[in-house]
Amino acid sequence: MTTDLPGPSRESVRPLLRPGARIFVAGHRGLVGSAVVRRLTDAGHEVITRDRDRLDLRDTARTGAFLREIRPDAVVLAAAKVGGIMANSTYPVQFLEDNLRIQLSVVAGAHAAGVERLLFLGSSCIYPKRAPQPIPESALLTGPLEPTNEAYALAKIAGIVQIRSYRRQYGASYISAMPTNLYGPGDNFDLETSHVLPALIRRFHEARRDGSPAVTLWGSGSPRREFLHVDDLAAACLLLLERYDGDDPVNIGCGEDLTIRELARVISEVTEYQGIVEWDAAKPDGTPRKLLDVSLLTSLGFTPRIALRDGIARTYAWWLEQTAAQG
Repeated sequence: MTTDLPGPSRESVRPLLRPGARIFVAGHRGLVGSAVVRRLTDAGHEVITRDRDRLDLRDTARTGAFLREIRPDAVVLAAAKVGGIMANSTYPVQFLEDNLRIQLSVVAGAHAAGVERLLFLGSSCIYPKRAPQPIPESALLTGPLEPTNEAYALAKIAGIVQIRSYRRQYGASYISAMPTNLYGPGDNFDLETSHVLPALIRRFHEARRDGSPAVTLWGSGSPRREFLHVDDLAAACLLLLERYDGDDPVNIGCGEDLTIRELARVISEVTEYQGIVEWDAAKPDGTPRKLLDVSLLTSLGFTPRIALRDGIARTYAWWLEQTAAQG
């Protein structure tokens, strides 16, 4: 007599990410991608990259051919067109179309090339403007989005659905993660396109350098935001590649937030700016609060290691070094 037993799980057949895996990191020169490259390399994996002038990830045919040629064990999709409120409001077409093209090319190309593992990185802006706080993964598509970054958010939501679809239709071991606001070495300090934290570092630094008696900042300063150092984000990405294989996106954050006014105070202290901070309430605030529920990630064993003030000081020092090197 024979007894039918459940078949082995995917995890028991092979590890989700084998030691020394060959991993293609898309977007390796960006804030997130460069940190992921550092973390994967430190963990002993072979990292594969391509510069934008050699491979435009919006080009489906060339991206697919490249992935079939290199046949990596895994892909981390960190490439994206990103920016702050001003950039999102000014260029919604590019934020929507460029991100959709990148996602479609890389995910479809990876599947066609037989890539076993893929991590798609989205953004916490996918959640509704009035989502419950902290925001659970289940809040996705339960309400209207924040209008100032709607185009970008919709592109990232499409990426999540794309990942789910490949899992359900093809059984692909592809996953998605939604990071909170990130900062660190490699960040964008251009005042026209940067996010709030690097923009504030530059504003306060230049005000101190120029002896400006006051700095005027957008909004009321009351919105609350969560910030995670990009090296902690990279550690979370590796953890997910090693341990997670589910349909739902995973929130990546630290589980704590502060007001933009409080953030400005910390940055003014780090940059040693002694002047007055004024707020232009006529400018938009964006989402009132955006704190992620990170209980799923925590259950997998993740704990952030870089405190906010220390991380800001490190980022400021890095930017000063880059600025000095550029003359």
